[in-house]
Amino acid sequence: MTTDAEYQARITTYNWDDLIKLWSEIKTKKTSNFWDAGKALEYLVLRAFQLDGADIAWPETVKIQGKIVEQIDGVVYADSLACLIECKDTSEEVNIEPIAKLRNQLLRRPATAIGSVFSRSGFTEATVTLTGFVAPQTILLWGGEEIEYSLKNKSICKFLIKKYRVCVHKGIPNYDIII
Repeated sequence: MTTDAEYQARITTYNWDDLIKLWSEIKTKKTSNFWDAGKALEYLVLRAFQLDGADIAWPETVKIQGKIVEQIDGVVYADSLACLIECKDTSEEVNIEPIAKLRNQLLRRPATAIGSVFSRSGFTEATVTLTGFVAPQTILLWGGEEIEYSLKNKSICKFLIKKYRVCVHKGIPNYDIII
């Protein structure tokens, strides 16, 4: 089993073109044996933010009094936003459970923190609707096409800001950055 340090060491050698190649492998479910299930997407998202100038915190297990209380896929600091990251590399659209989990994680953090869920396959309609009602926490939804669009444009931070601003202005958690 590959360690978090090994994942981090490998992904930090990737440039935008390498990330686009890795994304193609993720979409076809043909990543190398190096990447355990779901890990490639987690590290791809964080590396994209890092390449675009954001400060990031890599995935980690959070413990309180020696007990594991949560596992976070990472944190992104872009502009004035602090954003917890959750990634789902599944062939089916994501249901509400990861959003509920992320909401609970956000409840333990400063009120200004937001969340973003990245899903290769997108989200069910019910999930999109319910995500609009997790207030006061803000959780933004990113589908596979938006991940690919960000990689091809070698820019993801400005899209995070755009999604956040539209969510503040119109209450839409899944604003499509491609339009």
